[in-house]
Amino acid sequence: MKIFDATAVNSTALDPRRVQRRTVWVLSSAQLLSGIGNGASLSVGSLLAVQLSGSNAWAGSVTTTMTLGAAAAALPLAGLAGRRGRRASLVTGLLAAMAGAGLVIVSTVTGSFPVLLLAAALLGLGTAANLQARFAAVDLADPEHRGRSLAIVVWAVTVGAVAGPNLIRPGALVGEALGLPALAGPFVFSTAGLALAALLLIIGLRPDPLLLAARLRSGGQPTAAITDSAGGAAGQAKGTSGARRRHGLRHGMRAIQASPRARLALVAVIAAHGCMAAVMSMTPLHLQLLTEGPLANMPSGHAHAASTDVLVLIGFTISLHIAGMYALSPVMGWLTDKTGRLPVILLGYGLILLSVLVAGFGQAEPALVTVGLVLLGLGWSAATIAGSTLLAESVGADDRVLVQGVSDTMMGIAGAVGAGFSGLVMSGVGYQGLNLAAAGVALAVFAAALRAAAQGRRLHAAA
Repeated sequence: MKIFDATAVNSTALDPRRVQRRTVWVLSSAQLLSGIGNGASLSVGSLLAVQLSGSNAWAGSVTTTMTLGAAAAALPLAGLAGRRGRRASLVTGLLAAMAGAGLVIVSTVTGSFPVLLLAAALLGLGTAANLQARFAAVDLADPEHRGRSLAIVVWAVTVGAVAGPNLIRPGALVGEALGLPALAGPFVFSTAGLALAALLLIIGLRPDPLLLAARLRSGGQPTAAITDSAGGAAGQAKGTSGARRRHGLRHGMRAIQASPRARLALVAVIAAHGCMAAVMSMTPLHLQLLTEGPLANMPSGHAHAASTDVLVLIGFTISLHIAGMYALSPVMGWLTDKTGRLPVILLGYGLILLSVLVAGFGQAEPALVTVGLVLLGLGWSAATIAGSTLLAESVGADDRVLVQGVSDTMMGIAGAVGAGFSGLVMSGVGYQGLNLAAAGVALAVFAAALRAAAQGRRLHAAA
């Protein structure tokens, strides 16, 4: 398989805008298909963890392991993108996630909790690939359209991710037909969606946007890597050679530290992800406890499987949350391009603050919890799109891929910390306390962004 299309060796013969439109379409279509896997994992992951481990204390373990997997994979996938292009990196992540979805099925059949955790780690590679896809959308984008291009690819997750949680009931029927447990059924759809997404990228993401962008910056010299199916690079694009020399979290953090705007962008992205992961990962368990009562009071002392009606409620709530994360992404991208990056970051954190207050103080009402989760998704969308756009344009081109990998790594760590400690926080101070803790983090970032916006206005007025 060629990593760079041999028919496109002469980059001057290509229309970058036409390639960009094709790239966004292919990335969006792949995101739609792969989103089914993430949607299913988010909606039933905590329930599977409780069911297979026999303890509510492990409720956040699947989300935590997924986010740790995504964090661990972000820099290696970014390095692979720098060497071989976006296509090789994205396909690698999706194929690993496909194997993870298959292992989830194995874990439910065998009742093995360790296999479930291994599956979650592999699914995390798919999350890392999906995160990297948003940056692939801006490799060739014009500066005035970066927010829009990034948002379109983020938006494409909507259909698949919203469909994922609502495949619980159809998945249960498929599982029964195949002789599988009910909670394994949705992952049959996930495996198929991830396989189709990987195939689409292999076929359609040609020429590779990152390698083509590097060639265009170097004046179209024929130095791009052309790799055959046996491996072995024949060359390396000049624009990516610096990225190969600069590697690792430390070097990426240095590039970010050199730019105040990049520092704020990174904080905005990772804090939004951490708050979202913490609240979202505990919401399915909270709804189950709210509907069916404390599971710890079962005579056996072990957790029991949730009823189908509760699973439908959970699936509906999480699907609306994911719709909030992705459905209005084009609007957030348009606002990012038209009003600026910082105003949209402020909007995002304002929505996050409102969301956790609604869900926390409305914890006894499933409808208010659902409203809070939708607002949480909208806030995440605004903060992530504006923050990612600001980050991508606040560092030099040679550092951009590495910095994007650092951002995804830190997002994964923040998500893992949020999901990992959310179970302990909820056990100690309840669902309301968990939401108030998230509100404290969001308020601190909102204040930092507001201060940066005020400083920017003063500098503009002085000029």
